Amino acid sequence: MEIVELTREHADDIVTWSYPEPNGCYDLTGMDPRHFTDLSRGFWALVEDGRLIGYRCYGRQARVPGFDYDDEALDIGGGLRPELTGQGLGQDAISTGLEFARAQFTPTRFRVTVAEFNVRALKVVDALGFVAIDKFESPADLTTYAVLVRDA
Repeated sequence: MEIVELTREHADDIVTWSYPEPNGCYDLTGMDPRHFTDLSRGFWALVEDGRLIGYRCYGRQARVPGFDYDDEALDIGGGLRPELTGQGLGQDAISTGLEFARAQFTPTRFRVTVAEFNVRALKVVDALGFVAIDKFESPADLTTYAVLVRDA
């Protein structure tokens, strides 16, 4: 797996991704593809053998509305192509994203925000050394999210 610049072709693909419930809060359908191709927004493509398998995002774009974030950590987020979820790729995807972020942004800490119902993702970030520091309900989708951090 590697992180590469997210192209318009990648973005056109990503905005068709729809996840089955309860993961519908991660749907990107209907979003403007240009939202993903503007590098200042912090989106990058996650590819394997030249094929788009997911995306990673960094900074404010990785934040979920409803939490009082500070700038003490680099927020990271992302997603896998819907048909690839639940296949054990999450740890490699997040690890690849962390390695990229260390080189690109040189943060001292990382922060992730994960929906509490997403037990698989919570297990993955726990295995990667993230520790829960808070939780909140987002007014955007009324979902409860856990906020976790770890040193870079």
